[in-house]
Amino acid sequence: MKHCIDSLAIAIVAIVFLGSFTEAHADDRPNIILLLADDLGYGDLSCFGSPAVKTPHLDRLASEGLKCERFYAGSAVCSPTRASVLTGRYPLRFGITKHFNDRNGWLPESATTVAELLKDAGYNTAHIGKWHLGGLHVDETGKRLTNQPGPRQHGFDFYQTQIEQQPLRSQMGRDKTLFRKGGTVLLRNDQRISQDDPYYHKHFTDANGDFAVEMIEKLSSEEDPFFINMWWLVPHKPYEPAPEPHWSDTAADDITDDQHRFRSMVQHMDAKVGAILRKLDELKIADNTLVLFTSDNGAAFEGFIHDLKGGKTDLHDGGIRVPMIVRWPDAIPASQTSQTFGHTNDLLPTFCDAASVQLPSDLPLDGLSLLSHWKGGTPPSQEERGTVSWQLDLYKSLQRHYPKPKPYATEVVMRGNWKLLALKGKPVELFDVGADPNETRNVLAEHPELVASLIAQLKDWLNEPRVTK
Repeated sequence: MKHCIDSLAIAIVAIVFLGSFTEAHADDRPNIILLLADDLGYGDLSCFGSPAVKTPHLDRLASEGLKCERFYAGSAVCSPTRASVLTGRYPLRFGITKHFNDRNGWLPESATTVAELLKDAGYNTAHIGKWHLGGLHVDETGKRLTNQPGPRQHGFDFYQTQIEQQPLRSQMGRDKTLFRKGGTVLLRNDQRISQDDPYYHKHFTDANGDFAVEMIEKLSSEEDPFFINMWWLVPHKPYEPAPEPHWSDTAADDITDDQHRFRSMVQHMDAKVGAILRKLDELKIADNTLVLFTSDNGAAFEGFIHDLKGGKTDLHDGGIRVPMIVRWPDAIPASQTSQTFGHTNDLLPTFCDAASVQLPSDLPLDGLSLLSHWKGGTPPSQEERGTVSWQLDLYKSLQRHYPKPKPYATEVVMRGNWKLLALKGKPVELFDVGADPNETRNVLAEHPELVASLIAQLKDWLNEPRVTK
């Protein structure tokens, strides 16, 4: 009898211990904040070598975390990369081959997103800022129309974004009021905000940064961790002067008005990043919050890309290589720099890895978790990574102050440092971006067997099934 009582006591202690361990493990899951800039070039942060723009708060993030110097966006334009970020899959998998026109393009509701996976695992989820993945049209009362999926259909409990509807958005772009009057077209949780809402008169960058701080305050009081998907519009056109002190602080001799506006916009965003970091410090949750900053594609007109070739709308590295910083003090060593290849497809598996979320066995992904490497481990091998591909419908105009490089390309295949560009499946350029990062020497004719191998893989990839519903 005593033996039975002792066994029961041991079992009860074990259950209590395991219960405590499970609860502690849940509490240890990090909060996750993704900060995505819009059209920010590879060199547009001072920690990435900008000679013009001062970004002290993002520089702080880099000094306290890991700076990734070989990180790539999923596309050279907006909407495809955003699909890559949320799904961990190539945009082409969903038939997304260019930016959406604010009328009839959207990410299919059937797509599994990182927000859905984290939400199912108990995370509170919020999207803030630009969306550009469809579903942000409203009726005459300001209620969101349901004929296209929006942020809530893709896993976000809360959201605040701008109405993305024509001709409204294009008119604000032409008037250069998309930022300064951005609060007047805010859509929050499926309803356009009213004129008496405190955000109605806010600059869009302020509305985004302030709402992020508000959501951090709100969600940090909950038992479960949070995922905040913060997508800035900065520094996308229209170039508008940021409010003071950023306008005066970025004045300089011998720069254009657009360049002055651009610099003020980036500094304004950086200041809002600072407010987010201060709130994490104030709440004493910074150590167990993973904060990641990157851009949706390379630089447009006023951005800085060092000597990289191309720019936005172009598949050379100036259009797809972007700055990336990640900080998680509890897990990632500070003041580190990585030259390991990374891609926006990697964000979903990495975030789920950090959150101890088991990925569904039947979920196809094109990215890899980089978490072990970020923590100081060995980076993924070439065999694990395999060949990486890009596809983008042909944009003949480059959004820069110079012509688009020729020959044009609509696809890229990258294997290690070898980067092949093709036009509708036909090879046009081959570069060793390790030895020639600025893509100045086309060695296509020197490596016929490699070209044949890469093109065969490209054709197989282009012919794979797509999900459009």
